[in-house]
Amino acid sequence: MTGSPSCPSGAGGFAFKGIVNHMDHPKRILIVEDDVDIADVLSLHLRDERYEVVHSADGAEGLRLLEQGGWDALILDLMLPGVDGLEICRRARAMTRYTPIIITSARSSEVHRILGLELGADDYLAKPFSVLELVARVKALLRRVDAVANDLRLDTGRLEVGGISIDPLAREASVDGRRIELTPREFDLLYWFARHPGKVFSRMDLLNAVWGYQHEGYEHTVNTHINRLRMKVEEDAGEPRRIVTVWGRGYKLAAPQSREDAP
Repeated sequence: MTGSPSCPSGAGGFAFKGIVNHMDHPKRILIVEDDVDIADVLSLHLRDERYEVVHSADGAEGLRLLEQGGWDALILDLMLPGVDGLEICRRARAMTRYTPIIITSARSSEVHRILGLELGADDYLAKPFSVLELVARVKALLRRVDAVANDLRLDTGRLEVGGISIDPLAREASVDGRRIELTPREFDLLYWFARHPGKVFSRMDLLNAVWGYQHEGYEHTVNTHINRLRMKVEEDAGEPRRIVTVWGRGYKLAAPQSREDAP
């Protein structure tokens, strides 16, 4: 690990029951990490930011604590004694209350990263990582929770764009009447596009709006999510008609009938 500062990142995929203002009550963060040194340093930095932190070094105990509820974020290692992190992530997503999850793991391969995101994690940081970067990501994630919650209170109507239907409160989406399963980040990305149909966004624009940060090294994350989202909303992901590329500028959501908008 290093202590160098980093640009923050955020995450989507939030449920909004019981959100508490940080000024009224400290946000509660659960760390499930078997490396005590990492957990101690991270806990120290998070407490300096006035978060309430609880640490568990065992997967089974961490799952028990998680099931008690009331957590504003979960920082989760994948390789744990007892119950592994992927199972905890899976179980977390079966719970009624949505807890934002940041996975930290020495398993830095793309397969494990994608699997964690597919199971519903909001962010993934490979070890060794900067503690300050992880703290910044937690802060941005929690700001994103509150910001999106406020947006939904103002705009809770169903969106209908080019055969895509989105219910922001239920966090459900369908294409031509067919329900599609989306990861939290995929939903937030699609919802962002649907709120701004026809508008072109660069990868950095999308990182800032959907992930909550701008960082030169993360543009590939946008590409990956765009490709996976196209697999779910397009008739032919190889020739997209909904989420289209505007060469040299970025991406936009266009009605599938508008063939001139396709690349």
